[in-house]
Amino acid sequence: MINEKTNNIVLSFDLDNTLINNRSGIVASFNYALNKYELPNLESHVIEVMIGIPLNEMFIKVTNQDPLKLTSAFREYYGKKGIYQANILPGIKSKLKELKELHFTMGIITSKKQEMAKRIIEVLNVQNYFDYVLGETEDRKELGKLDPTLKKILNSKYPGYKIIVIGDHPKDVMLSNNLNCPFIGVLTGHHSANQLNEIKEGKALIIDSVSELDIDLIYSLI
Repeated sequence: MINEKTNNIVLSFDLDNTLINNRSGIVASFNYALNKYELPNLESHVIEVMIGIPLNEMFIKVTNQDPLKLTSAFREYYGKKGIYQANILPGIKSKLKELKELHFTMGIITSKKQEMAKRIIEVLNVQNYFDYVLGETEDRKELGKLDPTLKKILNSKYPGYKIIVIGDHPKDVMLSNNLNCPFIGVLTGHHSANQLNEIKEGKALIIDSVSELDIDLIYSLI
């Protein structure tokens, strides 16, 4: 029998390096944008370590060129080719199925454009596991995951629910701080347990992968 508590818990996932591996698509798109404006390519690891922050911030870190035109060029390539280079991380699809069958509410909060994130989960055929996808929109693109409207949206959609943020990046930790909710860190990205723990306010757990999630671990944070 399913514990009724699962009906009042929202599991809010990051996308890149938490649920999917899209490093090759992001690297190719990033270097396409640089090449378009006659800037030198970057090594894969330089780009990969930045995954998880908004695109404009990524470009600002590496060049003085206008980040808006570089971001536009990135998306030009990514929407045609890069999106199809994404893969679900090992064990994730079966875990999402398991959590859905336990009646958890599940969603995604990402630094990607919202419509692009929706396209990715459709390409990967996991869209039916998620109750919402929140990403960059015209109204929500300067602060990314730290935009205060995200808290308002979740509180409005799920009043009285207990939210847990799950991700690999410090921005995910900061999101959980802003939402005043527990955090589950995964080590499938480029950040260590110490890097995630040191900025967390409140309850947190670190696991190797989303595939390790189980009902007891989730309840331990509620």
